[in-house]
Amino acid sequence: MALTPAKLRACCLSFPGAEETFPFGANTSVFKVEGKMFALSQLDAESLRISLKCEPELAQALRDAHPEVLPGYHLNKRHWNTVIVEGSLGDQVIADMIEDSYDLVVSALPKARRLALGWDR
Repeated sequence: MALTPAKLRACCLSFPGAEETFPFGANTSVFKVEGKMFALSQLDAESLRISLKCEPELAQALRDAHPEVLPGYHLNKRHWNTVIVEGSLGDQVIADMIEDSYDLVVSALPKARRLALGWDR
């Protein structure tokens, strides 16, 4: 089962408070929680990719281990990876990376906002 653009969008929107915005134009979906970006993708691009926030050490380890994980395209390369979705990474691995990105952003929110989202990790 390949991760299609629709499934990628559904995964990003499955988290509490997640929303899809288009601040960079109609072709670029930016997924945010509490106004903070945790994922971005051109879902209709020929090569499906998604950029995700990541802990710096893990970001580098993922790049070293997987050729489909690249430094974040047009983003802070220390904190962002761009993942080629149609590569050999499994759908669940990519879904876990999306969840990690969301969690990283939510963990930096004030406690009251985290609790309002029902986030307690």
